[in-house]
Amino acid sequence: MNQPNAEYDVVILGGGSGGYACALRAAQLGLSVAMVEKDKIGGTCLHRGCIPTKALLHAGEIADQARESEQFGIRATLDGVDMAGVNSYKDGVVGRLYKGLTGLISAAKITTVEGAGRLVGPTTVEVDGQRITGKHLVLATGSYSKTLPGLDFDGERVIDSEAALTLDRVPESAIVLGGGVIGVEFASAWKSFGTDVTIIEALPRLVAAEDEDCSKQVERAFRKRKINFLVDKPFEKLEKTDTGVRVAVAGGETVEAELLLVAVGRGPTTQGLGYEEQGLNLDRGFVLTDERLRTNLPNVYAVGDIVPGMQLAHRGFQQGIFAAEDIAGLNPAVIDENGIPRVTYCDPEVASMGLTEAKAKEQYGADKVTVYNYNLGGNGKSQILRTQGFVKLVGVVDGPVVGIHMVGSRVGELIAEAQLIYNWEAYPSDVARLVHMHPTQSEALGEAHLALAGKPLHAHA
Repeated sequence: MNQPNAEYDVVILGGGSGGYACALRAAQLGLSVAMVEKDKIGGTCLHRGCIPTKALLHAGEIADQARESEQFGIRATLDGVDMAGVNSYKDGVVGRLYKGLTGLISAAKITTVEGAGRLVGPTTVEVDGQRITGKHLVLATGSYSKTLPGLDFDGERVIDSEAALTLDRVPESAIVLGGGVIGVEFASAWKSFGTDVTIIEALPRLVAAEDEDCSKQVERAFRKRKINFLVDKPFEKLEKTDTGVRVAVAGGETVEAELLLVAVGRGPTTQGLGYEEQGLNLDRGFVLTDERLRTNLPNVYAVGDIVPGMQLAHRGFQQGIFAAEDIAGLNPAVIDENGIPRVTYCDPEVASMGLTEAKAKEQYGADKVTVYNYNLGGNGKSQILRTQGFVKLVGVVDGPVVGIHMVGSRVGELIAEAQLIYNWEAYPSDVARLVHMHPTQSEALGEAHLALAGKPLHAHA
C-alpha cells in the first residue's frame, strides 16, 4: 500500500467487476485511484461465479458430446468424469485471467489496499486502522449467496454456489433450490456429469425473468435431458437423512437427494460496512442511487450488485466505467438497463435483450406490438449442431425492435448483434438489409428480421 493516508481523486471500496472497471477507467483518465479489496481482485465473477461456472458447463458439454458422438457417426465412449481434472482445468482458467487482471491493475498505477474496508466518513474508508480519503468514493462491495429461513449452509449436504464450485466428486443426486440463472446452470452442468438432478422453483416457471416462450423451451429441453423440475412449489422444510437430505415443498411433496444446492439469488453485501452510520439511503440492503449512480451522499457513487437491478458482471463493468467518467466530468450517457444483454449458459442457452413480449404489450399496448418467432429448425448451422430453439423478435408496429429472445446451443454468442439492434433502435427493415454469413446461427437473426419486415426467405410468414 502506497501513501495510505494521502487523499485520492477516487477511492473504490471493492475490487470486483464494478470496482476494478471503475479503477482502470479512472486511472486512464488521469485520476489518482485507491482500490480496497478484502479478498482477490476480480471478485465473485472471476473467482466464484461467471468464469468457473462456465468452465464447469463447458466440461459438461464435452462429456455430453462424448456420450452422443454416435449420432454424428463418431464412435467414442465416456469413461467417466474426473472432478480433480475438471477442477484443475477450471482453476487454470481462473488463474490465468487473475494474473492478467493483476498485471493490468499494476500497470495502471492503481494503489491497491488489501483488507476489509469500512466507511468511517463521507468519503473516507478505514482498513486495518488506516484511513484512506477520496475526493470521490465509489461503493462496489458486491453480493453474497442468499438462503431461506431454516436453511443453513453446512458446506457438505446444504451448499451454496461457491461450495458447489469446489466439490471433489460428482454427486449421485442433487436438489437445486431455485430455477433462476444460477440454479439452471448448475442443474445443467451436473446432469452432464451424470448427476440425477431435481430443480425446485417457487415461481410458475423456470428462468421466470425471461420471456415466457424461453421458459417453455428450456423446460421442454430439460424434460428431454431428464432434468427433473417442480415449479410453483415453494420450499417448506429441510430434513437431513442418513444418506443426504429430504426437502418438502408446498402441497406435501418431498424430494430426496445426496445434497441440496441453495440457489435462491444473491443479496447485496452492505451490512456492517458503516453505510447506515454515514446516512446512506438503503432499501432491503441495496444502495439507492439516481440514474447517474449517485447516492444521497455528496460525491459518493455505487455500482454493481449492490445497486437494485440485474446482478450481472457486465452491468458492473459498464457502471464502473460510467462512474469513473462522470467523476472525471465527461458527462457519459445514462445506461439503459433494458439495453444490457442477458445470457443463461445452461444447455440449451438462453440469450435475451430488451423487453419481453408481456412487458412490451404493457408498455406500448397489445395492438402496437408485433412478434415473430423464427424456429432454428430452418437454420442450417443449428441443424448441423443438432440444436433446437428459436429467435423471437418483439417489435413496435411501424417502429423499432424492442426485444430479442433466443434459445438454443451457442445463442449466447449471438447476443452481440442483438444488443446493437436494440441499442441502436433498429427497425426490422434496417437489419433485413444486412448480409449474414451462411451457414451460421447468426443467419437466424437475419431471417427473423426479414420475416418481421414482411419479406421472409427460409421462413413461413
